[in-house]
Amino acid sequence: MATPTNLPASFNVGAVLTAAQMNDLRGAFRVLQVVNATTATSTTSATATFIDSTLTATITPTSASSKILVLITQAVGKSAASAFSSIGLKLVRGATDIFTLTTQECYSGTGMEFYTSTSANYLDSPATTSATTYKTQMNSPNGQPTAYTQPFTLSKSTITLMEISA
Repeated sequence: MATPTNLPASFNVGAVLTAAQMNDLRGAFRVLQVVNATTATSTTSATATFIDSTLTATITPTSASSKILVLITQAVGKSAASAFSSIGLKLVRGATDIFTLTTQECYSGTGMEFYTSTSANYLDSPATTSATTYKTQMNSPNGQPTAYTQPFTLSKSTITLMEISA
């Protein structure tokens, strides 16, 4: 597969590309495969310890030089949220933490519930051709009240993995 490193650092205006350069451009930065997963299964936590949510997907890169673009949209919530309670979310590859999503700051009156969704994207370099699992983990940083992912039956979360040639 062609890589962008075979290309010159810059081109001059009016320059004619060689056949090899054109082929390198055709092979560079292509989407090679897409994996998508959706979940509506709720997870709950009332502790600061991170636990797996049910949002997970596995991809097997075709090249060790490929990048994996991870796109996440996750439904979250807090029960009986007090002022500025939060929900912790992070992205994990296998058993390795690779990205902390912005912790959701929830503001609500006492005794009221708070539900929202959060989105994030992350460009990863797993450097492998083995099956690689990406998942989110969640917690309730202050331990109370209970934090949720996919808090309602109809709330769905998605993770999309896109292999990008390097």
